[in-house]
Amino acid sequence: MNKEPVKVNEKDALSRVKGFEEVVLGFSEPQALLEAARCIQCRDPKCISGCPVGIDIKTFIAQIVQKDYDGAYSTIRQKNNFPSICGRVCPAEYQCRKACVFTKKGESFASPEAIEIHFLERFAGDHGAQKNIDLKTGKDEKLSRIKVAVVGSGPAGLCCAGELARYGIKVVIFEGLHKTGGVLRYGIPPFRLPDKILDLEIDSLKKLGVELKTNTIIGKVKTIDELFADGFSAIFLGLGAGIPAFMGIPGENLCNIYSANEFLTRVNLMGAYSFPERHTPVNIGEHVVVVGGGNTAMDAARVAIRLQHMNGIKPDTTIFYRRTEVEMPARRLEIEHAKEEGIKLEFLVKPQEFIGDEKAFVKKIRASRCELGEPDSSGRRRPVVIPNSSFEATCDLAIIAIGLGANKILTSVTPKLTTDKYGDVIVNPETMETSIKGVFAGGDIVGGEGTVIEAMGMAKKAAASIIKHVLRG
Repeated sequence: MNKEPVKVNEKDALSRVKGFEEVVLGFSEPQALLEAARCIQCRDPKCISGCPVGIDIKTFIAQIVQKDYDGAYSTIRQKNNFPSICGRVCPAEYQCRKACVFTKKGESFASPEAIEIHFLERFAGDHGAQKNIDLKTGKDEKLSRIKVAVVGSGPAGLCCAGELARYGIKVVIFEGLHKTGGVLRYGIPPFRLPDKILDLEIDSLKKLGVELKTNTIIGKVKTIDELFADGFSAIFLGLGAGIPAFMGIPGENLCNIYSANEFLTRVNLMGAYSFPERHTPVNIGEHVVVVGGGNTAMDAARVAIRLQHMNGIKPDTTIFYRRTEVEMPARRLEIEHAKEEGIKLEFLVKPQEFIGDEKAFVKKIRASRCELGEPDSSGRRRPVVIPNSSFEATCDLAIIAIGLGANKILTSVTPKLTTDKYGDVIVNPETMETSIKGVFAGGDIVGGEGTVIEAMGMAKKAAASIIKHVLRG
């Protein structure tokens, strides 16, 4: 048995920072076979419990070993509608790989020896998509007369739609933007999740009969009551968390300070990297500072340094994070990729003020050094400012990536829909039903920002509840 983990194919850092082509190229067939053969097929596979949607990881890896790639794809699709997406963006080191028997006890994320489950999932997912493998559906004549509305086409909405469509339910997805995919399209750069992969997965829903309506903001164009009046028997809300958080420090409203949400949307969805062919440019500075430590911060920094390269600017992009690398919530893979691409990481730094010029454009950032104190509500040690540690750094473009809040377009005009103090929709955790009968919700609009696969886990639970609801009549 091969004991050494198989290193996945990647583009080299020097070439990849000059464009937006995919960085991780995946396993070849021989590599996938070698990596799958490392799995010891545990009697009680903990990796399955580490997966938010419960993929039968043990079985699909065994099928890869047997070169039954069609079978591996079908096994994954029984639980996960989008293996090619999840195999690329899932934080496996905090989920299935962390639960792998090869991860050392007490590790906060997966050991390097843990089976590369997500890359094997990607291998099987890409195989199935390329072969256009049809999946068995459980179509029910009673359900084929039912219509369900899904609001939002992010991971939660797409997953819920797929689960319902498999049973013959007529599903209509309403998306406010001009393209479907939600955060998968506007929040994740194409070098991590290429548009063609996202489109392939969405096309699989169309084949199941799912209808997509873009440029339709529910809460503006139609209300929940009007959707019910249109004949929908149930509604799923996958609204996402689209309102950026800011730090509330002086100078934050200066020119050339973006929220990560706006910056990534302009680049990923609206093609700012191909200006002037596309007409939504972004200013890119010579000295970029990104504030934050999550995946969004990594994405923003990696996009920024690419734009610097593409515009002939000597790359200078720095991430400011108020804790240490150990506490960073970003994927370990993304942190390593950022370092390889020349992004500087400044730890234990807390911004205090942005300083502008006479035209109100940002030119500097003033920050303080920190040390870690006692743990806070997140379980991580709280950053404490060190007295008299203030310093200034040149900064002519800043990107704030410290989180997102609930999108309130729909909830603000639907008083019957109960929300918490953050604006997130409150649901019954067993059924995912909201305070309005027949209206269900999942994803980031329930409990705040989470991962793609966590959103899908909620959507699957909601879909099962919707089926029970509509069968009861």
